[in-house]
Parts: sequence; C-alpha cells; structure tokens
Amino acid sequence: MPLSLALSRRQRARVFRGVQYAVLLLAIAAFALVADWGTLREAFFDVDVARALFPEIITTALVNTAFYALLGFGFGLGLGLVLAMMRLSSVPPYRWLAIAYIEFFRGIPALLVFISLGFGVPLAFEVALDMNVTVMLSLGLVGAAYMAETIRAGIQAVPKGQWEAARSLGMSPGRAMVSIVMPQAFRIVLPPLTNELILLTKDSSLVYLLGLSLGQFELANFGRDALNEHKSLTPILIAGLLYLVITLPLGHLVRRLEARTAKAR
Repeated sequence: MPLSLALSRRQRARVFRGVQYAVLLLAIAAFALVADWGTLREAFFDVDVARALFPEIITTALVNTAFYALLGFGFGLGLGLVLAMMRLSSVPPYRWLAIAYIEFFRGIPALLVFISLGFGVPLAFEVALDMNVTVMLSLGLVGAAYMAETIRAGIQAVPKGQWEAARSLGMSPGRAMVSIVMPQAFRIVLPPLTNELILLTKDSSLVYLLGLSLGQFELANFGRDALNEHKSLTPILIAGLLYLVITLPLGHLVRRLEARTAKAR
C-alpha cells in the first residue's frame, strides 16, 4: 500500500509541515554559508554611519514625515467628507462632479500631482506656493479621492432604520446626518481611514521632488542624502525602520479597531 494512503490526513499534514520546515532550515543554512558577512555588515549595519545619523534623523526627518502625513490626511479627510456628501446628493451635477474627481485622482499617480503642484502651477500661474501648502494639497487631493469612497460606504452601511428613527423624532435631514448617521458611519470607517493615513505616510516620501532644505527633509530624503554622503546602505535601512515606527503601531491600531467594529456588529 502506498505510504500516502497508509497515513491519515493529520499525519500527512504533519509530514508536509515537517518538509516545509526542513526546506526553510536548509535555505537559511545555505545563505549563512554563502553570504559574505563582512561585506553585508559594512553595507547595512555600519555602526559608525548609524551613529552619525542621530539625533537629526529623529528630530528632523521622522518629525517632518509625521507632520507631512498628518497635514495631507487632515486636508484629505475634510475634502473627502465633502466629496462623499456630493456623491450621495440628490442633485445630479454634484454627483457627476464628485465621481469625476474621485475617478481622476484615483487613476493618476501621486507623483504627477506633486510635479503639477510643485512645478507646473508656479510656472503656469506665476505664483509661489509655500512648501507645506504644496505637500498638504498634493497628499490631500489624492487621499481625498479614496477617503470619499470610504466615507460614502460607511454612510450607506448605517441601517436605514436609524434615518427613519431620527426623522420620526422631528430631525431635519441635515441634523439627522450630523447627529445620528455620521457618528455611526465614522465608527465603521475608522479602520480604513487609519489605513489611508499609513498610505499617506509612505507617500510623503515624494516630498523630495520639491527640493527641500536640510531642515525640511523627511525620512526618505534624509536617507538618500546620507547614502550619498557615507556610501553605505545603513541610512536607508534605518530610514525604513523609522517608517515602521510610524506604520506598525498604526497597523496594530487598525486591527484593534476592525476587531472592535466586528464585535460591535
């Protein structure tokens, strides 16, 4: 009798897992034997280079990254709320405008928005936009398109009975929206909105296109500048780890919020 038929399903699963572990251990052992650890340490884990990055990479680059992300998120959330209400409006031109905006900004790269606002608008209209305003608009305009759809879905997820109850209490449609529907909708959409903040944190790396001064550097630009100076990948590794300092807690928060939302439902 073949061995596969002699084993039970649980035994076959155990053997399969054992094979996977064996393959993983062999791959790790092969890498450990083949890798040039001296070169890798010098390229990625140069202690002297890492020491030279601090504290500026924290006090300047990390702080600026968080600031740019929050700036774009705040503007995008406000605009996204307006677009969501337009998307749900009973006035067709409002819906058409909202749909056109959402489809346009969801369909183009954020890179083009940064280039347009950082260089195209000043050249075309002969106006000088403040760097923070450019970052806020660039990140916010793109983020608003995604947040608008998220908020719209949250509003539509609120049971219709909530609307009817508010109307039966004599509330106007606007009052019912603000007092009853919106608080429930935002509880529903809080996890995806937090995900959008994570995406905007990573998109803030595009700020380097604007030609920043040293005090305006965010993590990606700081890491690239230090890479050119020290000829080592250590600055890029540390910049990536500091991005994780922002995004990992936010990701954990998203999972907590999703679990709480599912439990409430």
